[in-house]
Amino acid sequence: MNGQGACILAPAATNLSPGEVAFFRQADPWGFILFARNIDTPDQVRALTASLREAVGRDAPIFIDQEGGRVQRMGPPHWRQWLPPLEEANSPLAPASFYYRAKIIAQELRAVGINANCVPCLDVATPKTHPFLRNRCLGTTADQVAQNAQGVIDGSLSEGVMPVIKHMPGHGRSLADSHNEVPRVCADRATLGASDFAVCRKFAHMRLGMTGHIIFDAIDPRPATLSPVLIDLIRQDIGFDGLLMTDDISMGALSGSIAQRSTAAIAAGCDLVLHCNGEMAEMEAVVAATGRLTDAGQTRADAALAAWNHVAPGDIDTASLVAMYEQSVKENDA
Repeated sequence: MNGQGACILAPAATNLSPGEVAFFRQADPWGFILFARNIDTPDQVRALTASLREAVGRDAPIFIDQEGGRVQRMGPPHWRQWLPPLEEANSPLAPASFYYRAKIIAQELRAVGINANCVPCLDVATPKTHPFLRNRCLGTTADQVAQNAQGVIDGSLSEGVMPVIKHMPGHGRSLADSHNEVPRVCADRATLGASDFAVCRKFAHMRLGMTGHIIFDAIDPRPATLSPVLIDLIRQDIGFDGLLMTDDISMGALSGSIAQRSTAAIAAGCDLVLHCNGEMAEMEAVVAATGRLTDAGQTRADAALAAWNHVAPGDIDTASLVAMYEQSVKENDA
């Protein structure tokens, strides 16, 4: 078959089993994603990322969610612990502080073979945003989110780590945790277009994006990930022409079997299905349902890699960056 698999998969543990090696070699997913269960020491993570790439025989993208706060897969004692983004969003140092923290995070990721980070969240926090998401947001207004998100993007790219904008077309009004149930938003399209969608529109030029499992009652009764109407909105209204991946297809917000969800996501217009729990039977179902990247998806994937590959890491070491960041925080507190 031509092209890579139209999916991103995750290993089950801190090293690959022989069965996983054989499966990944045959499935040839476009990329991989790591979670806390995959993380122990820097040497172990470097070995794992190397073995994942060896299994598919190429320099495959390897993703992680390293936002800071609750959603941070790598933490002490080997990696720095960060404040939840919303707790830093109102700092007088922002958006510069987000640039430096993203730069430090990116250096830590590259050092262990991870070259893509599922940041920034473009979701606008409201007083009612569900706690699973609220303190992960970069602000409470569209302008504040956009400014801080630009800092995250610039800091990541400066160290050769590709960011993934999420959760398109905007998850901030969610009142439910999409890990467990589908959130519904009742705001009208004009309101959404002026706020939630507007933030995504500012970053339509980015090469990687992720959908949200959220229903917009004024637009379509299906979750965005499975909705041709909302994927068309992401492509046409928002103007995003990058590589579009789903949020984790195994989350509780979606109904139907893993195969049915995966088929529906690709049919709706997503390029890639993201599967995160590492369960072999589910991964086999994803691979069978998604097949290979479409011609359009492969073109977007190639464009993402081309943008990625010309970005070299910066020349400031992590320890120096941390010292600069901490000194700026200290001066601000004074």
